[in-house]
This record gives sequence, C-alpha cells and structure tokens, in this order.
Amino acid sequence: MPLLPCPYIGADVELTEEREQHIAARHPDLIPEHRELISGTLADPDRVRHSTRFSGARLFSRWYNGLAGGKYVVVVVVSDAVHDRHWIVTAYIARSLAHGGVEWQRS
Repeated sequence: MPLLPCPYIGADVELTEEREQHIAARHPDLIPEHRELISGTLADPDRVRHSTRFSGARLFSRWYNGLAGGKYVVVVVVSDAVHDRHWIVTAYIARSLAHGGVEWQRS
C-alpha cells in the first residue's frame, strides 16, 4: 500500500488498493493516467477545506494548468487522530471548487 507524504498533516497518507480501484472506476480521467497528481496535490496543495459530507475529512486541492486545459485535482483524506492514521477516501478532477470552510489557503 503506497504511503504518500503530506507535509500539511505532518504524516504519510495511505492509498489502499481498494480506494485506488474505487478512484479508477469512478474517476477514470484521474487514474491511471494522472495518478502522480494525487501525490503532488497532497505534497503541495493550493487549498485545504473541511468536508461538509464527512466529519474528520479534509479536501486537498491543487490547480494544474496542463490538466485538460486547466483543472483542479481534489483529494479527500480522512484522519483518525486516535490511531494516528490518515487515508484517501477518493480523489477526482474538478472544474471548480465547492464552497466550504477553508482551513488553509496558499497566499
């Protein structure tokens, strides 16, 4: 199982085989062709928001000019502080970002 570094959290984030298969099935525009953009988004996000759908989840997003004429990659990470575990629930490509509580944003 790949562990992807996430400096914002200060820990590695798991990408299980089951979740990678989910992303590939639901978002084939992202995996397999642009798989590396998931790790790039976690390593250097433009914005981190609180999820309105999943408590304890954050949405990491980053804009990529070269992706389909300019798009965001969004990676949803759930954190369990008790067990010090962080894992990707899903990831997708988006034209725009939904509104929500911004936890951090690049200046």
